[in-house]
Amino acid sequence: MIKRMVLMLVVVGLVFGGIFGFQVFKGKMIKQALAALSAPPQTVSTIQATEQDWGSTLEAVGSLRAVRGADLSPQVAGTVSALHFDSSMDVKEGALLVELASADDVAKLQSLKENAALAKLTYDRDVRQLRAQAISQQTVDNDLQTVKSDDALVAQQQALLDYKMIRAPFAGRLGIRQIDLGQYLAPGTVMVTLQALDPIYVDFFLPQQALGQIRIGQAATAKIDTYPGQEFAGEISSINSRVDTATRNVQVRAALKNADHRLLPGMFATVVIAVGQPQRMVTLPQTAIAYNAYGSTVFSVDDKGKDASGKSQLVARQSFVTTGAARGDQITILKGVKPGEVIVSSGQVKLHNGSPLVINNSVQPSNDPAPNPVDHL
Repeated sequence: MIKRMVLMLVVVGLVFGGIFGFQVFKGKMIKQALAALSAPPQTVSTIQATEQDWGSTLEAVGSLRAVRGADLSPQVAGTVSALHFDSSMDVKEGALLVELASADDVAKLQSLKENAALAKLTYDRDVRQLRAQAISQQTVDNDLQTVKSDDALVAQQQALLDYKMIRAPFAGRLGIRQIDLGQYLAPGTVMVTLQALDPIYVDFFLPQQALGQIRIGQAATAKIDTYPGQEFAGEISSINSRVDTATRNVQVRAALKNADHRLLPGMFATVVIAVGQPQRMVTLPQTAIAYNAYGSTVFSVDDKGKDASGKSQLVARQSFVTTGAARGDQITILKGVKPGEVIVSSGQVKLHNGSPLVINNSVQPSNDPAPNPVDHL
């Protein structure tokens, strides 16, 4: 009986021992298998962090407007009898543009001039008679009043006739003609627009904090998407005397050189004003920065030496950075990256700390401080 009990215990012990040994063996094999399944290398592009001169600037968007601009229209009604301009024509100040029918006004002016001349003759004759005491002083005074009244009527009629000769109030470029020969025009009908284009203004708004950094005469440049890659030089010509209480912004106006008349009123412009002295800053492409709720991060490339086959072991190291101002495709790094560090510029979405890397820089993201977008049709 005792022998049977001992035998049974031995058998049970062997069974449990085998189960335990199998579990230990299985865990060891799983561990070896997982170790063999290491993360595959990730292909990324990289760039070396460099220092560049980074000037502080103020940037704003604005609209172009002419130094002088007007929609020309008649002050009196009339029928167009002559046109002396073409669309998009450059004219000088005082150039005759439109004539309205004025034959009756000319005839009336001639009649008034004749009346005025007769009144002057009568007055001169009565003055001589007064010296001979042939008439009274009252008669001479009435004659003088008639002369002045007739002269005023002549001047009034001449002004009315001048209103029917529409002239350019200043030198500039005409727009598209809006009227035709023989058309009847009511007062205020727009005939054509006239714009003085050189120089040309750009109006924009800056926050009130910028008032201490700008002054009249300060250099400014404008970029127009119509002319990619080109900058138009100018300077601040005026600063509004009050700040908008709703937005706390102040209106600023800059005058731009426009001798070739390429800039037109109404265009959209980006204005850049340089303030302060340039500083040496570490810069990276904006694509190298990963933004999340915890802050901005970059992946640096660390060299862990050679592996058994003699190849370099490159791994990713994630670190937090403090970013500064951006311009174009570039952004400044205030803290977290040193000049000369190799930083992953694209492909970092699939990385984590310690990820093995394969570098392929055949295609690089843009790192241009002043990119020129191109539409691909």
